[in-house]
Amino acid sequence: MCATCGCSDTDRELDTGLQPEHEHEHEHAHPHEHGHQHAHEHSHGADAPTHTHTDTPGRTIRLEQEVLAKNQLLAERNRGWFLAREVLALNLVSAPGSGKTTLLERTAHDLAGKVALQVIEGDQATAHDAERIRAAGCRAIQINTGAGCHLDAAMVGRAIEQLRPPVGSVVMIENVGNLVCPALFDLGERAKVVIVSTTEGEDKPLKYPHMFRASRLMLLNKIDLLPHLRFDVARCIACAHEVNPQLAILQVSAQTGEGMQRWYGWLHGELERQSVLAAV
Repeated sequence: MCATCGCSDTDRELDTGLQPEHEHEHEHAHPHEHGHQHAHEHSHGADAPTHTHTDTPGRTIRLEQEVLAKNQLLAERNRGWFLAREVLALNLVSAPGSGKTTLLERTAHDLAGKVALQVIEGDQATAHDAERIRAAGCRAIQINTGAGCHLDAAMVGRAIEQLRPPVGSVVMIENVGNLVCPALFDLGERAKVVIVSTTEGEDKPLKYPHMFRASRLMLLNKIDLLPHLRFDVARCIACAHEVNPQLAILQVSAQTGEGMQRWYGWLHGELERQSVLAAV
């Protein structure tokens, strides 16, 4: 297993929904670690992967640093691309089942004709979420990561080459449901938006502090279920601010629409700031 994120080195599949052929291979080099601390280096191509074993923690750490450094370089390239076109890119992260896709469906429906919105969908398998987003009237590309537990900057770079978002638009990147590894991998986004639902524990920010520190906004979703749950909103907010005092927090229900106007207001504000940054 990967020492950085737990991914196995499998082919990635990108379904654009925009052209007949969807066969894209993605490089996703990771150091791998097992219980006996063996790091593996993978080479892609026609030959079978070769493995370099080591029992030294220093070797594993160096490989992790190389993976993250390569990703960061590609993320900065993506960021420059977005900035030059005044495109607001947001990385939506959460545990599975928080309601990310439902939130995107509602956002696409409510902002139709007001904001040009495109979506990059990340899942281990199926194109179900991209199909849902397209049915809501929004352009979407599906990236399937196989056994991988997160998107990386190279995957997003290839996706935006296919998507080609127009100037002044918004790109929502729905990451794989995971609150651990996506915190480490910059995709070139302007901000991470972490989504927590009322069906999860109030102490989720304390359990996954790196993700909440890396995020600019937290959406507390499924507030329509509060009358039926034992969920302490005040405690959840306090836990989030204990980890990240600067974290903005909005309470929403993607199902009923409650609080969604505040989310749209935040989006419009970020779009304006992105335009100002591009003009500097």
